[in-house]
Amino acid sequence: MTDRRFMSRALQLAEHGLFTTDPNPRVGCVLVKNNNIVGEGWHQRAGKPHAEINALQAAGRLAKNGAKGATAYITLEPCCHHGRTPPCSDALVAAGISRVVVAMQDPNPQVAGQGLSQLQKAGIETHSGVLQTQAEALNPGFIKRMRTGRPFVRGKMAMSLDGRTAMASGESQWITGNDARHDVHRLRARSAAIVTGIGTVLADDPSLTARLDDDVEQPLRVVLDSRLQMLPTAKMLSLPGRTLVLTVTTDEQKATVLRDAGAEVEVVASDNGRPDLPAVLDCLARHEINEVLIEAGATLCGAFLQAELFDELVIYMAPLFMGSEARGLLNLPGVEKMSQVTQLKIIDMRAVGSDWRMTVKCR
Repeated sequence: MTDRRFMSRALQLAEHGLFTTDPNPRVGCVLVKNNNIVGEGWHQRAGKPHAEINALQAAGRLAKNGAKGATAYITLEPCCHHGRTPPCSDALVAAGISRVVVAMQDPNPQVAGQGLSQLQKAGIETHSGVLQTQAEALNPGFIKRMRTGRPFVRGKMAMSLDGRTAMASGESQWITGNDARHDVHRLRARSAAIVTGIGTVLADDPSLTARLDDDVEQPLRVVLDSRLQMLPTAKMLSLPGRTLVLTVTTDEQKATVLRDAGAEVEVVASDNGRPDLPAVLDCLARHEINEVLIEAGATLCGAFLQAELFDELVIYMAPLFMGSEARGLLNLPGVEKMSQVTQLKIIDMRAVGSDWRMTVKCR
């Protein structure tokens, strides 16, 4: 029970890095002596000290003899390789830690049990699997990218009670209320990339930024633009953060215009004249993207769903009816029988202000 209590605190600390650690995982660490916390820390930003180092430094300031003889509770197995920072396993050994409890092993092939093995060889007692489910929920993108080579894909949608997303004219601001829109900005902030289609960009000229009071890294804005129709005057190109345009055309003149306006342009494989969606995800993985948020129209969202590329959907439902002439939530061509429907699982449903938010597991 004590292990779970201190690991729960480590998970709370790890959540402080929810918006800032990409491409690294969110990690928290608690150091305990005689059932008292003597140091704690979390990973704040890639390139900065990891959670273990921050906790050891805190223990050095707060406790006599620092962390010597302490138990370290860490939400992820300590790294044992030189990346942007030195190995945390070496630091734990040098500090005289006597016991290490981790929530889960690191899925990174460069670690994958080797960090715990190094600690064991140094005479440190180790345990793994305490609150593992909660730890995995904190880092779905990092875990999936390390295990499969692709990011975690989350779709965001907003609809009326009758399943409509916009009036026939295209008018859609605003279906949901302020609380739901703030919640969406939190989804954006935790995502490393936001993907949309050129149709949405031409129609709405969106910003696709995370607008919160918290310290956030702006997600990479990704536009799927088959023929490079994006205008160099698009609003997002003048905003903080990066914009990546993925296309299938090799028209270098159009690409140069967009690059001069501040965009990055890359060519990906074509699927009937449009960016191949699996190739898009492979591209984003090469950019070390952990979590992707799809904010797009009915056609692109429908294509992701039919290609079984969504891991999760977050659907906001507003208490209003928009009528039979309004636009529907998804375009799903070819679905004519019950045997062809997509089966999903609702894993959470709660009120967000005057609206409802439904979280759906897709795989």
